[in-house]
Order: sequence, then structure tokens, then C-alpha cells
Amino acid sequence: MIPAWFAEDIGDGDHTTLSSIPADARGKSQLIIKEDGIICGVEIAREIFRAFDPELKMTEFIHDGETVKYGDIAFVVEGRIQSLLQTERLMLNIMQRLSGVATRTREYMKELEGTNTKVLDTRKTTPGLRMLEKYAVKMGGGENHRIGLYDMILLKDNHVDFAGGITQAISGAQKYLKEKNKNLKIEIEVRNFDELQQVLEFGGVDRIMLDNFSVADTRKAVEIIGHRYETESSGGITLQNLRQYAECGVDFISVGALTHSVKSLDMSFKALD
Repeated sequence: MIPAWFAEDIGDGDHTTLSSIPADARGKSQLIIKEDGIICGVEIAREIFRAFDPELKMTEFIHDGETVKYGDIAFVVEGRIQSLLQTERLMLNIMQRLSGVATRTREYMKELEGTNTKVLDTRKTTPGLRMLEKYAVKMGGGENHRIGLYDMILLKDNHVDFAGGITQAISGAQKYLKEKNKNLKIEIEVRNFDELQQVLEFGGVDRIMLDNFSVADTRKAVEIIGHRYETESSGGITLQNLRQYAECGVDFISVGALTHSVKSLDMSFKALD
């Protein structure tokens, strides 16, 4: 992954740096935080520096998942100036993106304080960066839903419709797992109380996702389910109404906005005299 990142950015050479900085020149750069938030990406930054130039020395002051404020210095890197300049943008892109995800997640977690509800990410991630963005969610205090299509069965509306209904979708999933000798949890999405009743009558799942239910309907659905299955709310949930849904008693709330529309955390990598 890291070699591909470098290939994309550097191509056949950083001609600006190579033409203006002597190959043997050495210096230091520091990562300066310019916005309050949660830092994430320090460990991947270390790997970026090591992959490009093993002689770069990184001194870390702040660790992944920690709170940062304007003016903090996260780390200092010392070595060849050419290496510092060629790794700068790639490192910053990763650090800023992951810190933005961690910071957004922490905002959601604060809204859930005092409840038993956990916030989940989704598969709405940047292609190629899913594992890192899901790591950032963890650093922000959230939890990962499934990683991909392979580690959980999630029967969504399209699966149900194409399968011919709730019972057909669930029974098909059960048969498949038995035939393939796989031990995966089954979650099913319901869009209304009729579908919810069908799930409760048929059973065979581990979690029920209440998709685009209002707060009032969510509260009613949770009461009907009565802790027989894990419950998850999804769809139309924002930071402003998050707590209302949590207070309905759902176990999980999945939020695509943790990763799909995040503002990067501001920071810069500047020469240190």
C-alpha cells in the first residue's frame, strides 16, 4: 500500500526537491497541530518515513487516540532534508484524514455518554483506506461494524427484495452458512413493523437493524423486540438526534458520516531550526 502511495505522488522523482536541496543536507521537521481534536495516524506516519528512508529518526510526543490542541507538537523527524520533503504531503494526507475521522467519532461518543449505546462505522469508506479509517474510528472511541462483505451477513433491503422476502432471505443465509461451514453472525434490516414482525416470527438472526425508523417508532420497536436480539439504528441519524435514538435503548447506532464526509484535522509539517 505505501509503495503505491509513493508511486502516485512521486512518479519518476520529486524534481523540485532534487533540484533545490543537496543530497547530503540534513535537518528536522515537526508536526504542528493547528486545530483541536483527536490525533490518529502517528503509527502509519512512522511506517511511511521508515519505508521511504530507514535512516529518518522520528521522536513521538503524542500517541494515536490522544486529545490534541492548537499548537501541540505531535512528533519531530530528523534526517535527510530530501526525504523529509518527499514524505511530507503523503504523511500529512494520512494524518489529517485519520485524525478527522477520530475527531468526528469522539464527538459522537460524547453525545452517547451515560447510555449503553455504541456507535458503529459502516463500509462507506475511502477505497484502499478502509482498514486505516476503521482504525481511526476505534481511536475516536467508536466500534467497527463489519470490515467488509466477508465477515458478517447483513441482509439489507435489496437482498430481501431480490430473495423474495424476509423469510427467504434468512433461510437462504442459514442454509449457505451450514453448507459452507461458516460461523458468521446474521443481521437483517427491516423497514417497517410488518417486516419486523416477520423476523420475530421466523427468528434465525443475531441482530435487527431498524432502517430509517423515527425516534418514536424506534422506541416502540425496541420494546417489541425485548432484548431477544441485538438492535441497531441506521439511516437519517445525525449528531443532533443521536442521543434521542440512543435513549430508545438500541444497542448500536451505525453512522456513515464517521468516514464518508469528514473534515480533515488541520496540521502542518514545518522545518525546525
